[in-house]
Amino acid sequence: MQATAYTYDDATRSGSVLLDDGTPLPFDAAAFDAGGLRLLRPGQRVRIEFADEAGGGDGAEAGAAGGRRIVLITLQTL
Repeated sequence: MQATAYTYDDATRSGSVLLDDGTPLPFDAAAFDAGGLRLLRPGQRVRIEFADEAGGGDGAEAGAAGGRRIVLITLQTL
């Protein structure tokens, strides 16, 4: 799924993204590290992947805020 970087804290390597419908979703340092990024600037287009909060499965369906968390964030490439 694609999103736009909204906030990023270099000290904690965490922040949030905005889905295309405007929904903000947080990500933690583990998701940031999984993407191999060194820096993220607000406004950059990113690709995100989700996992169920219960620990099973992954996917990128709309409505991800309900019981899902971001497990990977990386730059969107064409």
